[in-house]
Amino acid sequence: MKLERIYKKAVEIGMDNDLREKEEINKILDEEKEKFKETKEDEKKFYDQDKLFNPFSDTRVLCGDLNTEVKKIMAGIDIEVSEILLAHWLNKDSGQKIDLILSHHPMGYALAQMYEVMKLQAKLLAKYGVSISVAEQLMEKRISEVERRLMPINNAREIDVARILGIPLICIHTPADNCVTNFLQKKFENEKPYRLKDLIKIIKSIPEYEKSSILQVPPKIVSGSEGNSCGKIYVDMTGGTEGSKEVFEKVATGGVSTLICMHITEDHLANAKKANLNVVIAGHIASDVLGLNLLLDEIEKEDKLDFICVAGFERIRR
Repeated sequence: MKLERIYKKAVEIGMDNDLREKEEINKILDEEKEKFKETKEDEKKFYDQDKLFNPFSDTRVLCGDLNTEVKKIMAGIDIEVSEILLAHWLNKDSGQKIDLILSHHPMGYALAQMYEVMKLQAKLLAKYGVSISVAEQLMEKRISEVERRLMPINNAREIDVARILGIPLICIHTPADNCVTNFLQKKFENEKPYRLKDLIKIIKSIPEYEKSSILQVPPKIVSGSEGNSCGKIYVDMTGGTEGSKEVFEKVATGGVSTLICMHITEDHLANAKKANLNVVIAGHIASDVLGLNLLLDEIEKEDKLDFICVAGFERIRR
């Protein structure tokens, strides 16, 4: 399968699993096309033209020829220089041929503009009873914070090494996070756990979380207790990174009782407790592994691929 097809298929899968309406995503893409049309010629070189078909700013081919034929992928939740050097060593000295390195977490200019994908969180909040005006204003402040936090980062390090060594590099973030969010939300809606202990049992039955639990990183209730009723469940696992810490009271007012996250900071957790929300941490890496596996399952429907798994990733097919 060509690298370009893997990339565009990942974007398609991300859109198919997005909790926003298709029409809304198409509107975002149409607005980008209009914006590009209005861009002056001397400014177009600064425009990221992938935005014309890809609404996920944190998912990009970072280096490599799009026509590269890919059979074997080194995939990891985080890819750093060490993993790229390992891929080079395997290609050179072990007789293996790694055609592509895949990172789940964004890097390079995909990381630099990750804050843009956070806008989808406002739309998700609106689905759970928060008025869109409130959600957008709360997220606008948080998006600005994340943008400033990302500005000083040296984004070129891993990409430079991959480029010098001639190994294509891609990161696929929000499309995979959309997959895990959609999967878990549907699972809980279908299985209808009554109490938090039932919810934990369902999470642990999923292979990625089961393996994480064996490694002593199980799902954990951090607000509430096992006997608490689940009520309305909100799976909060997509949109780049954590949203506004001021949103929890609004979510609770909208009828949500239980929040399921990959991770949560202490400030966010304190506010969730003030709002009397149950909070379950499913697990960061396990959730990322599940999302990436679900996405790769769809990609592999077109052509089987081989994987070398590193940096916390394990390929589990369904």
